[in-house]
Amino acid sequence: MPIKRHILPSIIFAQFAGTSLWFAGNAIIEPLILKTGLGTEIMSYVLSSVQFGFIIGTLVFSLLMLADRFSPSRVFMLSAVLAAICNFSLLTDTISQWHLLFARFGTGFFLAGIYPVGMKIASDYYKEGLGKALGYLVGALVFGTSFPYLMDSFIPPGDYHIIIKTTSLLAVFGGILIDFWVPNGPFCKPISKLKFKEAKGLLKIKSFKKAAIGYFGHMWELYAFWAFTPLAIKTYNQINKQAFQVSLTTGIIIALGGIACIGGGFISQRFGSYKVAFYSLVVSGLFCIVSPLLFELPVYLFIFGWAIWGMAVVADSPQFSNQVTMAVPIHLKATALTITNCIGFTVSILSIQLLSYLTTIFSVNYIYVFLAIGPVVGVLSFIQKAKKGN
Repeated sequence: MPIKRHILPSIIFAQFAGTSLWFAGNAIIEPLILKTGLGTEIMSYVLSSVQFGFIIGTLVFSLLMLADRFSPSRVFMLSAVLAAICNFSLLTDTISQWHLLFARFGTGFFLAGIYPVGMKIASDYYKEGLGKALGYLVGALVFGTSFPYLMDSFIPPGDYHIIIKTTSLLAVFGGILIDFWVPNGPFCKPISKLKFKEAKGLLKIKSFKKAAIGYFGHMWELYAFWAFTPLAIKTYNQINKQAFQVSLTTGIIIALGGIACIGGGFISQRFGSYKVAFYSLVVSGLFCIVSPLLFELPVYLFIFGWAIWGMAVVADSPQFSNQVTMAVPIHLKATALTITNCIGFTVSILSIQLLSYLTTIFSVNYIYVFLAIGPVVGVLSFIQKAKKGN
């Protein structure tokens, strides 16, 4: 049956709206921390709390197989509303350290019902051309990630309430849109009860393991790159006596990654997901290695280089998700995506905490070299896969 034209645009917008909550707190982290009366020493914990919430959320969602047992659109909607409530709670007059951490944790927890579930909904509609569809979906995530930074660059200094209100309302609207406009897709095969043995059996599927390892390498680099791009721009400004607007520049760099995801989706239609993911890892890994040199370049070459890195660092994400869904039984797609997201975001916390620690012992312009660990692991996984021919 032909797919109605409004389906994919609805999923894309809802994914963008829901995931705008992800970095809403990160974009305004300094005024939020000042509101607690504490110093910047808790910044890395606030940055990681949403990731940790997402990890616990994906663990719960995957163990209970929620999006495989119930309507994924309804799961998406409820998750979006609950994530928006957690985000909106940041608007209280006084906020403690624990309130801030738990609000971001709760937002991350319910994002587990938005990001991987949104990809599950897309895979229920698109059996052929899923790589392109997921390119749009991950692109929407990237645009959602950049949105709070872009907003912050245009609002009056300190008036972060606008960002919290806008992202919360967007998430609620996106959830309602999915629930009303996107019914279960033609390839949705819900299961009636928990099937732990089948979920455990995913680890025996070689193609799933290879795709997952590549994804984990990609995740080591991605969120640490996003989280520490503002620091890179500040550092470049200090070293070279420039005055680039940090929020606007960060937002543009992250948003360009969304364009790369969409472009990679189209390229995958001709050359395959494997090649798009592999060469994206190679390019981003090279940027990790040469990153100290970027700080020595003239200003526009620095921004250009960081922007190309920002495109390469995320262009492989939808293609890894495509490989994961294609490797597993149709009724376990949501569980497989959620499990890989759970482990991948655990990896991202480790890299964020590592870079935070490295800022205390190295000059900032050298810390990004350590992000190369992820692409190296991912590329080696691809090479091993090619040698074994599976």
